[in-house]
Amino acid sequence: MIYLDANATEPLRPEAREAAMDAMVIVGNPSSPHSAGRQARAMLDHARRSVSAHLGVHPDNCVFTSGGTEANTLAVRGLGKGRRRLVGATEHDAVRKASDDTDWVEVLPVLSDGRIDLAVLEQKLADRSQETLVCIMLANNETGVINPIREVSRLCRAAQATLHVDAVQAVGRIPVSLAELGADSVALSGHKFGGLKGAGALVLAGNGPVVVPPMQAGGGQERGRRGGTQALPAIASMAAALDAALARPVDPGALRDRLETTALQQGALVCGVDAPRLVNTSCLLLPGVRSEAQLIALDLAGFCVSAGSACSSGKVGGSHVLHAMGLGELASNALRVSLPWNVEVRHVDEFILAYGKMAARRKAG
Repeated sequence: MIYLDANATEPLRPEAREAAMDAMVIVGNPSSPHSAGRQARAMLDHARRSVSAHLGVHPDNCVFTSGGTEANTLAVRGLGKGRRRLVGATEHDAVRKASDDTDWVEVLPVLSDGRIDLAVLEQKLADRSQETLVCIMLANNETGVINPIREVSRLCRAAQATLHVDAVQAVGRIPVSLAELGADSVALSGHKFGGLKGAGALVLAGNGPVVVPPMQAGGGQERGRRGGTQALPAIASMAAALDAALARPVDPGALRDRLETTALQQGALVCGVDAPRLVNTSCLLLPGVRSEAQLIALDLAGFCVSAGSACSSGKVGGSHVLHAMGLGELASNALRVSLPWNVEVRHVDEFILAYGKMAARRKAG
């Protein structure tokens, strides 16, 4: 199999595997005061300092979680408690479904290229009758489209609104700094840049510990913001993966462009092509050929790709992201190809050949 589904999960990096193995032999609980516990705590603190430094936040404001979904939910429910919430139409379900039926939520439209409509956001923020939490993702998981977060932040600051950014797909692929983005909080997930599954973080702006009401109190770990014993192997793996990703950045942009050129020649459309995008991500629309048929054909040919988000329990259907971009029925004809950190030229060349055969066969049929 040739794996081209990095936005679902990246292949495990060697450095991350080694860090996880080192953590697995430590017996102690990071909260225990004895020597084994202190050894575990030292490894946990090292990981926290490392992740915090890369995101430009104080270590006290790096809250380890089980992944991106929990980090986003903690931010939305914690920072958004009692506030009006403005949520982008193309946000991941981790953000869209974090609000309950009693919350005041307004959906912000996007432009046809997938970027947030700043004019509508500014109009919504003009209403200052209630405190507001704005949730806009940095890079979309289905299209790779990068939102203008600095402009979003400027509008939020002017309106005294809080800004949460889902940066799960961006961290490890493009530079992410809370100060530069102007965000109040950012969510990330270790397996999206080559760490083990099961660890993520909510990082918060501020010089001292920021209070966030916990979803689970437990024993008061993570300064009372997320109870439960920390998953040390996954957390150590996440920190090592981020170190490796930023020390040796990969730019598969030329490979992605070659892939898209071939797809266009086969009659495909590229979503968000006019917007800034992650250089590893292509969302291809093949008119008249449903996503399921494309996935089956390419899976049989030996390729791991997807039809969009991997967080839908294996279901394939019309994407809310593509519908929000105004693509209508074409949303059911989408295929996402996301190149991993260890992609090789031959992988893309073989995919190009297989995609061309699949498209020609389906069009002929």
